Amino acid sequence: MSAATLAIVWHSRTGAAQAMARAAAAGARAVAPAVRLLAAARVRPDELAAATGYLFVCPENLGSLSGAMKEMFDRAYYPLLGRIEGRPYATAIAAGSDGRGAEAQIDRIVTGWRLRRVAESLIVCLDAQTPAQILAPKHVCAADLARSRELGATLMAGLAMGVF
Repeated sequence: MSAATLAIVWHSRTGAAQAMARAAAAGARAVAPAVRLLAAARVRPDELAAATGYLFVCPENLGSLSGAMKEMFDRAYYPLLGRIEGRPYATAIAAGSDGRGAEAQIDRIVTGWRLRRVAESLIVCLDAQTPAQILAPKHVCAADLARSRELGATLMAGLAMGVF
């Protein structure tokens, strides 16, 4: 693994986390082109092993990590155990109210991989509280998309400069 590569692994049911992941990828690509935008349902352990850093982007569902993102971690956990220690990561969560449950679960899972959090979690609160609001397609405001782009750019810059 010679060049810095950022893997942005995402899952989205209503579009918010996908929009955040795409914005982060755009920000990262403005710094360096080695960015992989990977849907959680299709990502393979070898694609994760090839990356030098990670951004995990997903919604918080029922106060926890989305099922599709959890399944990705389940599928990749043991094949990567002992192979990616010390690599940097960050998280971006699309939340109805709080986001801390999903953030905590990701942090707990990647502790086993010995990843290092290098940026504060970006939690975008969409204030969806009723069943109709929760299930509806989401719009992420321009300010939150800008924060997502900034997170992607920051992670890629840190990887490219060898800071992380």
